[in-house]
Amino acid sequence: MVDYSNINEKNMKIELNKIGTILTSRPSGKDAWLTMKAYVLPNFKEESIEIDFTGIQVITPGWLDEFLTPLKTMFPNKVKYLPYNNASVKASLEILESQHQ
Repeated sequence: MVDYSNINEKNMKIELNKIGTILTSRPSGKDAWLTMKAYVLPNFKEESIEIDFTGIQVITPGWLDEFLTPLKTMFPNKVKYLPYNNASVKASLEILESQHQ
């Protein structure tokens, strides 16, 4: 099983590059979410969840929708994005957030 997170005292850090560096399909986003939900989140007791986009080459709004939407629904106001400098990440997050307003 892939290690999806690093956990410290207050935050769970989800390093998406541990899942892959090209994250494009809805089915793979859903698989990543279901794996996280089953194996990582049952032990969640931290104050926040940090999403780390370091090393991501390509990510699509569909993949993010399948992964982030249920995560943010389960943990409202706890999901935070670590700083990133990736046009694919930026564009996909903007599209996703515009669809959920």
